[in-house]
Formats: sequence, structure tokens, C-alpha cells
Amino acid sequence: MEASNRRVVINVGGVRFETYTSTLQTFPATKLANLAESMAFGTGDYDSQRNEFFFDRNPVVFGYVLDYYRTKRLHCSDDVCKSVLIEELHFWEVDTTQLAHCCWLKVNNKMGDLEDLGMWDEMAHNDQQQLLVQTDRVDYSWRARWQPKIWGLFEMPFSSLTSMCVTAVSLIFTIAAIVIFFEETKQHFAFVANHTQPYYHGYVFLYELDYQKVSYLLYLELVCVFWFLFEFCTRFFFCPDKKKFTKNLLNWVDFISLLPVFVELLAKGEVRRVDYLWKILGFVRTVYILKLIRIIMHIEGSLILRVLSGTLRAILREIFILLLVLAFETLFYAALVFYAEWSEIDTHNHKDFYFEDIYSCCWWAIITLTTVGYGDVHPTTTFGKIVSGVTAISGIMTIVIPIPILMIKFQHYYSIALASEKLKLHRHNQQKL
Repeated sequence: MEASNRRVVINVGGVRFETYTSTLQTFPATKLANLAESMAFGTGDYDSQRNEFFFDRNPVVFGYVLDYYRTKRLHCSDDVCKSVLIEELHFWEVDTTQLAHCCWLKVNNKMGDLEDLGMWDEMAHNDQQQLLVQTDRVDYSWRARWQPKIWGLFEMPFSSLTSMCVTAVSLIFTIAAIVIFFEETKQHFAFVANHTQPYYHGYVFLYELDYQKVSYLLYLELVCVFWFLFEFCTRFFFCPDKKKFTKNLLNWVDFISLLPVFVELLAKGEVRRVDYLWKILGFVRTVYILKLIRIIMHIEGSLILRVLSGTLRAILREIFILLLVLAFETLFYAALVFYAEWSEIDTHNHKDFYFEDIYSCCWWAIITLTTVGYGDVHPTTTFGKIVSGVTAISGIMTIVIPIPILMIKFQHYYSIALASEKLKLHRHNQQKL
């Protein structure tokens, strides 16, 4: 019998495969091709008693590899883990790029799912750990004994009934501060007052809009801020890692929310509406609304928020490209409509000309591209209206089409997150048993 027609038996994981040496020599300089050489029978993989080669590997994947040597086309099924497939192909020195197109797409999609799942697990692990750190140093102080309990009260809302009550109290005070902030903006707290100002040899009367701070609202806000101060100081004192605490943006929001009421107390409540101090304090008080984010993030129902965050991270490059396209379209159509209006405008009707410069045209282009269409600025000439119609269509093509991509990606990450949470719950229940 010729050497090329000699049969070789390969036992992989208890499953015996039989083939010709000519089949193994289909792809020279590979692991299976070396088995066709006469010197391979003297290696440790060859069992002389059974006259076979033995490898303690996955027999299912080896069947795919052997079929690849027979047909020169590498295929795989869906009933095998893709990470196992990659590992086994690497062992048999078969490149994954040799997969057929139909199977390569399946493997590529599955590997993408594995990467997304790994990224989600890492992100969820970081969210769970938050600022909790482990240290090898043994600390027997009272702070070390109470630190996990106090920290859990403010950072783990569902860890105990007490922590749920603390979270509820924090939510009530936050909502109360927001309501007080909104109440202070009502018109009956503002009034027109006349002020005399020296002018040369006499006085001139100036009518200005003043703002009167109601004392009871200030004191109610002060009560809320006292709770915020107590909560912030407690969390900071019992925080295991002060460095990570200071790097958290939401903690800075909590700190800034303490400032407005104390600044106003130092100003003795005399903050006028026309004064820049009133405006600055008003902007700073908007952090009361941002405080709700920290409470929402601590609730287990924030899974949707984490999925949305992961989705935005995954398509960050696409979002950046979309913003570049919108910027290009804004500048292009703004310049186009400006000269389209100028080319046909009547000099006698220049007072009705809306597009005074390209900057105002950019505002019109953004509103038109996003299909908002306030109508405060609009073209009046025929050519300008044509440009406006093309701009609106371009905005639909640019913005509306990518929305399904975002929805598909969001659904993909949501399914991964849901599967990960179910697996985590199942493992937790198994540990209890």
C-alpha cells in the first residue's frame, strides 16, 4: 500500500477518527500534516498497542477540522461554544479566517456578543463595587467596625429596611428642595421698585425689577440643606476610598448643592433679581435636580440607565461622526441660504430680511435639520424656500435613519444585561442552597 493511501486512526477525547495520510497532508506544515510523517509514530501522542494517535481534546471541533482537510472548506454549527471553537482551532493550527463566510459571520457575531457581555460584566462589577475597596491591613477601630454598615445605609438602598428608609428620606428632602427652588421663581416674589440715583445736581428715579426673598422659603431650604450636609459628611467620613470619592462627579454635585443657601444667608437675604448674585445662585440651585441622578443610580431599577450608558459607549464613534455630519450640513446650508436670500432680496424690503448674517443662518439650519421648525426665522424668497426644503430632507436622512441602529444596539445590550442579571441571581440562589 502506498504511503499516501495509508490509513491513520486519531482518537480525540474517546472518539476515533480514521482517515488517509493524503488527507492529513492537504495543508502542509500543520499539526495534522505532521502526523502523516513516519517520525510521528515515535512521539508520545502515538499509542503503539492500539495503533492510534490520542489527543485529549474536543472531538466535535476536531470533526470540523477533519472535514476542513477533506473538503478544504471550514464549517461549524451553532451548538458549540464559539470561544471553545477558537481555542480548538488554535490547537490544531487552523486559522479562524479560513471559516466559510456563512460560519465566519456567526462566529464574529457570537464573539462580539462575548465581548459585549464581558464589557457589561466589568461595568456592572464597577457599579457594584463603587467605592468599596479591600485592604490587607486589619483595623480594629470603631470606624472600621461601623464603616460597612453606615456606608451600606447610603450606598445600598435595598441592603436593609433601614437603608431603604434613608434613601426615602433623602429623596423626600431632594424633592422638597426642588419644589422650594421652583416656588422662589414665581412672579409674586418679584416687584417693581423705584430707586433714586444721584445725577449731577439732582436725583434720577430708576425703575428696576427687584426680587424679594421670602424668609420661610429660605428656612425651609436651609432644613433640606442641613440634611444634605449631614448626608455628605457621613458618606465622606465612612467612605473607604477618599480618592475615588473626590473623583465622582455626583459627589461634587452634592457638595455644590450646599453653597447657595449659605451664600444667601451671608448676604442677609438681600439678593435682587437684577443682581448677578441672584442669577448665579439660581444656576447653582439647578444641582438640586442633578441630585436625583445619584438616587436613581442606586436603585436596582437603574438597569435601563446602565444599558443606555453602555449603548452610548458602544456607539460613541458613530455619534461623533453623526455630529461631524450635522456640523458640516449646518455650515453648508447656512451659507447657501444666506446668499440665496441675498440674491433675490429687494432693497426696499430689507427690514423684513431675517438672515442678517451667517450666524443667524446657522441657527435656522440647526432648527431645520433637527426638524424642530420654530418658524422664528424662515426664508422669504423662492430659491431660499427650495434650499429650506432640501435642508429639511437632509435632516431627516441624517437623524431619522440612525435611530433604528440605536434601538437595535440598545435592545442587544438590554438582552445581554438581562441574561447577565438572571445568571447572577441564579448563582446567588445556588450559593444559598
